[in-house]
Amino acid sequence: MSTPEASVMNPSAMPTPDNAAPAAKPVSKWAIHRRMYDWVLSFAHRKHSTAALFGLSFAESSFFPIPPDVLQIALTLERRDRAFFYATVSTVASVLGGMLGYLIGFAFWHAVSGFFFSYVFKEEVFTKVQGLYQQYDFWCVFIAAFTPIPYKVFTIAGGVFEIGFPMFVLASIVGRGARFFIVAGLLWKFGEPMKAFIEKYFNLLSFLFAVVLIGAFALLKLLA
Repeated sequence: MSTPEASVMNPSAMPTPDNAAPAAKPVSKWAIHRRMYDWVLSFAHRKHSTAALFGLSFAESSFFPIPPDVLQIALTLERRDRAFFYATVSTVASVLGGMLGYLIGFAFWHAVSGFFFSYVFKEEVFTKVQGLYQQYDFWCVFIAAFTPIPYKVFTIAGGVFEIGFPMFVLASIVGRGARFFIVAGLLWKFGEPMKAFIEKYFNLLSFLFAVVLIGAFALLKLLA
């Protein structure tokens, strides 16, 4: 008969590399992003949801990865009569956050560049933005503000490369305002059925709209 002591001393009962529990797998970046997405959505049903929308819109302009459209859409579907109010909150907060991003680039870049290159965006992307700013400063800010291109890269780069601040603010207001008010208008008009359409096609449509708008301005310039 085996004894407890014998069982403890039995080599077959001891863990081996073959029967040891598998090591825990690292959490993927997508899983972390999804958790943040769900966390943002949870604010839609809280008391201070409008303040959360303001904070999210502000933070996304310089470092936070989840776009404010996520929360704006959820809030608007619950209160369609406040669609344009939420769009205003998103626009004002996002432009103010863009100004913070500009300040970070202008005054503190040498101290914080390592953090941003490690956790927010890649250095190669930042270098490409520098080349774009040298040719198309207003349009760079507008397109980043309106489309899914990371706006935060351009806000910080704007300060680093010292593009004109009034122009930067104007392009941000136009781009961010167009983006958030178009979403608000579609949801106000069509409600829930428009949500799936926006989530599926908004990125493509925003790029096409930007291309058409730039083309129209270029044509006017040629004809002037």
